Amino acid sequence: MGVTGGLIALAAALAVATGIGVALRRRAGRFRVGPAPKAVRAGAARSVLTEADLGSRLGEQATLVQFSTVFCAPCRPTRQMLARVARMVDGVTHVEIDAAERLDLARRLHVTSTPTVLVLGPDGAVVQRAVGQPRQADVIAALGTLTWRSK
Repeated sequence: MGVTGGLIALAAALAVATGIGVALRRRAGRFRVGPAPKAVRAGAARSVLTEADLGSRLGEQATLVQFSTVFCAPCRPTRQMLARVARMVDGVTHVEIDAAERLDLARRLHVTSTPTVLVLGPDGAVVQRAVGQPRQADVIAALGTLTWRSK
């Protein structure tokens, strides 16, 4: 393979890598229904978190659960935004869980990267999840799938 062939192969590899990167970035932070895609498709039981799991009370309308780690750069702005949404919406609480400290819970819920945000219904059932930093409008829309009242 000559220099031209090597350059063509390099350009093709860069194009493929760029395409994959763009696709993954577009999916980051988007809410999806349910606890974990593969677990749901495999017929696993619906994930329900209790107050004992969270170490905190469940919200009357919904609970925003954020899995974070110490070295997660987007976790801080995610925490601030979720706390802001919880203050804006009656009956919604925000709970942050350190995924490294609660590895058992992270494994049970198939949390593989941080931040991961779960929206729990009033009964503690996972109804939505987002991997990556969600937008505030998407969090509010996810809460809109539940019954809630604005302040």
